[in-house]
Amino acid sequence: MACFAAHRARGAEVVAVVSRDYSLVGNETRLAEQSGLAQARRYTCAIGSGQLRLLMQRRDGPAMRDTAIWLGALAISGALGVHFWGSWAAAPFFIVYGILYGSSADSRWHETGHRTAFKTRWLNETVYQIASFMLLREPTVWRWSHTRHHTDTLIVGRDPEIVVPRPPKLLNLALNLLALESTATTLRRLAVHASGRLTPEECTFIPNRERWKVPWVARGWLALLAAIGATCLVTRSLLPAMLVGLPTIYGGCLLLFFSLTQHAGLAEDALDYRLNSRTVYMNPLFRFLYWNMNYHLEHHMFPMVPYHALPQLHELVKADCPPPYPSCWAAYREIIPAVARQRRDPRWQVTRPLPSS
Repeated sequence: MACFAAHRARGAEVVAVVSRDYSLVGNETRLAEQSGLAQARRYTCAIGSGQLRLLMQRRDGPAMRDTAIWLGALAISGALGVHFWGSWAAAPFFIVYGILYGSSADSRWHETGHRTAFKTRWLNETVYQIASFMLLREPTVWRWSHTRHHTDTLIVGRDPEIVVPRPPKLLNLALNLLALESTATTLRRLAVHASGRLTPEECTFIPNRERWKVPWVARGWLALLAAIGATCLVTRSLLPAMLVGLPTIYGGCLLLFFSLTQHAGLAEDALDYRLNSRTVYMNPLFRFLYWNMNYHLEHHMFPMVPYHALPQLHELVKADCPPPYPSCWAAYREIIPAVARQRRDPRWQVTRPLPSS
């Protein structure tokens, strides 16, 4: 099930540091399927069917309002960054622009990928395509990757979106504070996909009927990125890339900050979202940037509930869930020691207290 990656001496005791196979085509995949962990039913909190139907109702209004604010803030901060380009006065505007582009696009990508943000399908698809490019997440690959993530959340060998494998790779986490490792990986994958190929892992979760889209998107994105690079060369200015492309990197700091609160340090191979997902109370600004994905436990239990209804859902199920974290800092007071400890002992994990009922 696992291979021994290293040994660390602790006094006279020798402790094995075990690394599991997080690929989707290895021995862990076979074991997850044989043990019944793959595509298994999971615990969900009891909620009335009528209440759930009300919460699942999709509306255009909230997402249209929030998207208009988001795009408007992008336009204003970008315009001011361009206006002050060449002086330090441009820096704060590009910081705001970068966070809205490289961090806040994550929740827009996520909700429209679930097709729950808007009631109107084409609005979901339009924002999904835009946000996918902002994050350099290929839309077809990531739509089906995320479907698998929800089906097999934190099941080793099945979930392609485990951000912190054990033992944690601290260098990768540090590089992704500015999306460096993830961007480099995407550019390599774009080259592979543009040639008409998929990786063996991608073939396990992308349906045959959807695969034709992947090379065409990859070729279009590579052409667009090449055009941006050529424009920079012709104009002898980095400004075009500061507006399209580079914000994925320089604005990606909050993306990792938010996403680590979701699952980092929690239980692998657990068939209960209360053990592998966190709900964290965030301030109003963070909730806007993150589109209420801080209610992550509730989202995993009921993924068809739109983001704007998650606070109401939380109130309905919180008595049957572990206590939410009162702030991001409270969550990180658990996450940082947990990741450090998993470097020494990858088998250790945070155990969330469940209600006695």
